[in-house]
Formats: sequence, C-alpha cells, structure tokens
Amino acid sequence: MNKKTYLFQSEIKQLLNLMINSLYSNKEIFLRELISNSCDALDKLKFYYLNFNNLSNNNEYCIKISIDDNILTVSDNGIGMTKEEVINNLGTIAKSGTKEFLKNFGDKLGNSESNIIGQFGVGFYSSFMVSDKVLVHTRSVKCKENDSVLWESDGQGKYIISNKDKSFIGTDVILYIKNECKEYLNKDVIINIIKKYSNYVSFPIKYRILYKGSNNFIWKKINISDALWTKSKNNISDKEYIEFYKSLVSNLGSPLIWSHNKVEGKNEYTSLLYIPDTAPWNIWNRDEYKNGVKLYIRKVFIMEGISKIIPFYLRFVQGIIDSNYLSLNISREILQESNFINKLYLSITKIILKMLIKLSKNTVKYNIFWKNFGNIFKEGLAEDESNRYNISLLLRFSTTFYNNKNEYTSLEDYLNRMNVGQDKIYYIISDNYLSCINSPHLEIYKKKKIEVLLMYEKIDEWMMIYLNDFKGIKLVSINKNDSNDTKIVSLKKSNLYSLNKDCFSNLIKRIKFILGDLVKDVKLTDKLDNYPVVVTTSSGEMSTQMLKLLTSVGKKVPKIKYLLEINCNHILIKYINSIIDDNLFKKWIYYLYYQALLIEMNTLENPVEFINLSNNLISKFLIK
Repeated sequence: MNKKTYLFQSEIKQLLNLMINSLYSNKEIFLRELISNSCDALDKLKFYYLNFNNLSNNNEYCIKISIDDNILTVSDNGIGMTKEEVINNLGTIAKSGTKEFLKNFGDKLGNSESNIIGQFGVGFYSSFMVSDKVLVHTRSVKCKENDSVLWESDGQGKYIISNKDKSFIGTDVILYIKNECKEYLNKDVIINIIKKYSNYVSFPIKYRILYKGSNNFIWKKINISDALWTKSKNNISDKEYIEFYKSLVSNLGSPLIWSHNKVEGKNEYTSLLYIPDTAPWNIWNRDEYKNGVKLYIRKVFIMEGISKIIPFYLRFVQGIIDSNYLSLNISREILQESNFINKLYLSITKIILKMLIKLSKNTVKYNIFWKNFGNIFKEGLAEDESNRYNISLLLRFSTTFYNNKNEYTSLEDYLNRMNVGQDKIYYIISDNYLSCINSPHLEIYKKKKIEVLLMYEKIDEWMMIYLNDFKGIKLVSINKNDSNDTKIVSLKKSNLYSLNKDCFSNLIKRIKFILGDLVKDVKLTDKLDNYPVVVTTSSGEMSTQMLKLLTSVGKKVPKIKYLLEINCNHILIKYINSIIDDNLFKKWIYYLYYQALLIEMNTLENPVEFINLSNNLISKFLIK
C-alpha cells in the first residue's frame, strides 16, 4: 500500500479549526452533511449511467450506516471519486464536487441541478467536530478495484492518501468518534438524527442491526424517502395530509385547514402549511417561541422557526417549505441574504392570509382558530402594514348584537347591520367581557339599538392604535367623551344648558369645588339611565386601558384626569342635590366618584377607603 502525505492548502489548519469549533452551532448536523453528500454521489451515478454509459445499473441506490466499537461508518454506492478528485474535493476547503460536476456535464444534464444537493467539501469537514480521525475509502465508477483510494486525516492540517482495494464503487466515510461525543455511537441517537434531518431524501437510508438470536446483521430502512409535499395535490387524500401533519407536530390536535402550493420557475419552492386547532403551551413567550415551519432544501431538513420566512404574528402556522433555489453559506445553517428570501416572505404571508380567509367561511372552525390564536393574529395590524386591510377583514369581535361572549362578528358584518344614518363603528374597551357588556357607557347605545363591539383583551387597546377605520368608516371608542355626538345623544345642547343653568348649576359648582384637580371637568349627560355618574376621557388623551397596559410593563405614566358626567335624572343625584350638610355632601360625592372609577378601571388605589365610605353612608340611612 503506497502512502503519501499531503498538506492542505495554505492556512487550511487555521480554517479547519474555525470550521470544526466555530462554524456549526449544532454538532449533530455532521450526519446530515454526510448523508447529503452520499445522496449527491448517488444522483451523479444515475446521471452518469443515463448520459454517458447507457448501461443499466441493477444495484439498489442506498446509503448504509453502521457502528462498530467507536467507529461510525456512512457508506453509499454512488459515483465515487478518483485519486485526483479526492485531492481536489477533500484537500481543498470549500471545493464543491457538485459544482465541478455540474460545470463539466451541465449541458447534458439539463435541469438536473435541482436534484443535486451536496457540497462534498465544507459539509464533509463537519465530521471533525465529532471525530479524532476520518477515513474516506472510495472507488470511482471510472476506476477498477485496485485503483480505489483511501484518504485519511485527523483534521490538523495534513492528510494521507494511499491505494486500497475496494470491491464496489462508492464511498465509505469512516469516523473515529471522540470520547466526548460517544452519544453518536448510540443507535437511537443516530436514528433520531436521520429522521430529523434526512427523513425525506430520495434514497433509502439503512442502519445495520444485529438480527435477534444470531450473529447475523440485517439492514433496516430508517427514513421515509417519500416526501408528501413533492406529490401532486390530486394524488393526496385528506387523510394523508392529516397524518403528515401529525408526524410534523406533537400534541397539537388536528389541522383546521391546510394549503399545498408549488411555485415553479427560477425561484422554485414548495410549501405545505397548516393552521392547527390547538396552541402550543409556550406560544406567548415572544423571546423563546419560534414558528413551526421547517425549512428543507431539496428534501433535506435545514432548520425551523426562521423569522425571515414567516411573520411573527403568524407564528402559529405549522408545516414545511422546500426550496430548490435557496442558497446557504458554507455552514449550511445560515441563510444568505438575498432577494429570494424577501420574495419568499411576502409570498408565504399571502398564502397564509388566503388560507385564513378561506377558513373564515366556516364559522365553527374559524371560531376555534380565533379563540386560540386571535390575540396573536391581532399583532399583525402593527407588524404588517402592507397587509393591514386583509388582516382587518379577518378580525373578530364580541358584540352587543349577539350578547354572547362566544359568538363573534367581523367588521364587514358590522357594516352590513349599521343603522341608517350611522357613520361610525363604535367599540368599548374594558378588562373583561362582563365589564364591557354591563358598562354604563353602553346604556344610550342599547337604548338607540346601536351595535357596539366589545373588546376586553390586553392587546386590544394597543391594536386599536393601528385600526382607525375600516373601508373609510371611522372606529371610535365610547369610553371617550368625544364619541357622544348629536346622532347618539338625544338631549339638545339648548336643553342641557337650560337644565344646567336652572336646576343643577349649583350642584356642578359644589362637585367641582370638592373634587378639584382630581377631575378634568364636571358636566351633565343624558346618556345614562341606571347609573348616576360615569367618567370618560377625551379622544386626544390616554385611555384607561392604555394606562394599565403601560403600567403593567413598568412604564411611569401620569394619572388620568377624567371628565365626570352626571345623570341629573337619577334618584341619587336628585337626593344629593338636596343635601345641605357640606360634610355629608362631600362623602356622597367621593362615593360616586370612587364608584365611577371602579366601574371604569375595575380597581381602586384604596378600596378600603371606598368600603368604609360606603358602610358609613349605608349606616346613616339605616339609623335614619
């Protein structure tokens, strides 16, 4: 056996050290790289027979993986390499055997480039992350048995090449696993890595297993090979789509809907995307949760949860994207910045929104989606300005029209039900459904039979910053005093002035004197029936819910000065207006003020004070 030692190209030792220790963030991908290279070699052999030899090859194209002691071997019966090709491909970092192959034979191969996935160069060197020594025993389809080549290196800047007979064409990559990487000598670990990254490659991957009760081994196929998304949609049943979904995810129920698309041309890719009916437990963790879309390149798994491919507000989507066009850097882990990435992002977003529009036609299923993911989807109004209209079409709200928390309406349906002459969409925001539906702000709207949207999620106040109108119709909050226009409030200004001047002008003055800077103003209103008072803010001022939102994230914000509105027809207001005792009058005013704050904010800074005040007033009535 003639051996000859070669030095890697200049500065290769330094580069190898970088690749082995820094370039890859996940050591297990070494097996993905070796399997991809084997697939590449098998593809090349098929092309070779087809285009240059015209001979049939009866051997089964496959990849075999075995473990002996501390040695892991990945073998294929692909095209193999000559001695010159070994030196060129393995002695030069980032030398792509695939690229060289296509350069030489591209004209005859036509559009076959999309089927060749390997880069027998940089990816191969990831094996040194887990190996003390690597051997490559290869025989080219062009060579005889005694022309076979053995390549050997410890990754320290040199390699040895010798001749060693090999009975069959193909390549064996033999890894002497490091002591600290012994987990890669575990059968279950290897099989899990194969299923994770290479489950759908075009060739069988077989693992050598000891046959029970004997010293004989059998080769068991590990991967599926048949990638569902590569089939024609016409040949896939609903059952197959659902089973594939369940193989992708765990504990996520069933899909509500799916979309299978293939885009052809220069930027070719296939997508199979699902909307689940169940939310992952950690989906609200913005810092850690990533979307469930897996990226494949020519059926080889690369990574999942890529923010550059799918918007964060659509992170509930599950599925796969398989690209024949996407280019990777030398680690195969970090996507290169390219126009295609941006185009893919826009295209996938449109596909998902169209899928949701289709799902919205099924009220039962869409309600399931909205309960699970509605609050996440609302984030899109801020994050995706270009699709804001389509997002607004898909929004759903509780409403006074149904008077049922579990029934929702769209903005489109609201418009179709608007009263004649109504020119605004009205909504109310509070802490929960019951606070909304029982709010004193609603009384005049219920009386006038005007529908009001009920919003009670933490995100709603923030969401409405970006939803000012829908189809040209302005959305206004009934929590704001400005929304009480003449089309809603029945009492004319002249009557308000007359009542204020003749009957309640002194009451207003006394209340203002007592509350002072606690309120912005005190005025009469006729929008109340069952409540004596209510507090509101102006449209240009911070709302109660925004105050709570900012406070909850640690922001220091000034207190809101509310406008106190008085229902002059309420029995309590009439009684209080008759009180001469200033001390008793003061207690009643604070009682009403705290009551209005409690209704508006669902909390008080000092609830004990309010309870004591209430008990004191009740006691006086009981004694009287």
